[in-house]
Parts: sequence; C-alpha cells; structure tokens
Amino acid sequence: MARRRRLDQKRGWAFGFAADVVRPTLTVLTRRDWRDGLKIPASGGVVLACNHLSHADPLTLAHFVYDHGRIVRYLAKQEVFDMPVVGTIAASAGQIPVARLSTDASRSYDAAVEAIHDGQAVVFYPEGTITRDPDLWPMRGKTGAARVALTTGCPVVPIGHWGVQELLPPYGKPHLLPRKTIHVKAGDPVDLDDLREGPVTSPVLHEATARIMAAITTIVEDLRGETAPAERYDPRAHGVRQTGNPHEKSHEKKESS
Repeated sequence: MARRRRLDQKRGWAFGFAADVVRPTLTVLTRRDWRDGLKIPASGGVVLACNHLSHADPLTLAHFVYDHGRIVRYLAKQEVFDMPVVGTIAASAGQIPVARLSTDASRSYDAAVEAIHDGQAVVFYPEGTITRDPDLWPMRGKTGAARVALTTGCPVVPIGHWGVQELLPPYGKPHLLPRKTIHVKAGDPVDLDDLREGPVTSPVLHEATARIMAAITTIVEDLRGETAPAERYDPRAHGVRQTGNPHEKSHEKKESS
C-alpha cells in the first residue's frame, strides 16, 4: 500500500465539512491508485500543477492531496462562488475565485501569490479548462502557474490524473457503477532554477510552462501506459471554445444563427 502522511494543519469548518462529506463518499464510490504523494512537500508554499479531465477531478485530486497531509487551495471559476451554500463553503475554505477571460483575472494571481507566501498548497490546472484533446491528453498550458512559481520562488510539483473521466465524463453524466479506479501520481518538482535568475519575461514564462506541461504529460503517459502526441493540442488553433462545453454552440453563435 502506498505510504501516506497525516494532516498536520487546521482544516477550518468549511474544509472540514467538505472533507467529512466528500471523502467518505469517494471512498465508497472509487478505488484509489495513489502514487508518490509524499513528493508533495509536507509544509510550505507549493504550486501543484495537474491535468484536467473532468468536473470531478478537483474532488479526487483534493482527496489525494489530503491523504498526503495537505489541504488544497483551488483557483475556481467565479460562478462557483455565486452559488448558494456552495459559494459560502468555497470562500470559507480559502478557495480563490477566478474571473476567466477577464481583466479581473489578475486578482486571482495576487491571491494565489499571497496564499503561497502563507505556506499554502495551491492547485493550478495550467490548461485552464477540461482538456479539449480528442484523446484527453494534456493540452497546451497557460502561464499562470509558472508566473506564480517564478514570482514566489516556490516549487512546482506536477501531478498526473487518469480514470476520473470514467466516473464523470467531460460535460457528461456520472457513471457510478461499477466502481472506478482513480489513478493519481505526483512527480519530482519541475526544474525551473535557471529561469529564476533573471526577470520574468514572456519567453521565460512560456519556457517554464512548457516544462510544467511536459512533466505532467510524462506522468499521464505512465498512468495510461501510452505515448502522448508529439505536439500538444491547442484549442485556439482548432477553433474550439476555451470555456464551457465545447460540443455546444456558444451564446454568441446562437444569437447570430
């Protein structure tokens, strides 16, 4: 059985409530293949960078991280915080709102930096949304995780996720039975040392992001036992919408049709 680490920090009422409800539910509904979770530092600010497969993987990833002694702080879309009850719990649990594709998104960057300085484990999905790759491989990444890591000097631990898409397919309905196995693996910190020596320029951010996505993809290859495409999928190049269900027409397209 994989080694685990006991939680050694205060949960707070909101995270405690969520953990006491969600964790037992996931334990019943899923089997867990947890690998190398002790590569997540036991304390201190850290960016956890993970691939995004399903609306359920924030729950299963939080389960993995919690089982290895840390509480996660997510950058969650603003709409979550606008929901009754759920929004209150998310805010009280220290989650970070993100106004995607908006000038207000810079506020989430400041909040993430503050959380890192406070010694928190902040989860980033560098893809920015559930993968649009037809075979669910990690896509081209955005630079937010790299920017926070280079600004704060904190480590970036890559995490690969596979299997949760069988529990809840992207933009689909849940398949609870039979029980699904959730595979999650943490990797060694991404080597960004040479990029920390100078200013955080656009080329530096893109190089750091490429390294982060390469590390995540290598882990996913290991979990899947397959080789990823040589070129990561770019939604913009394929004309695929960046938010929402890519299989549905956007509100703007509906109005113009």
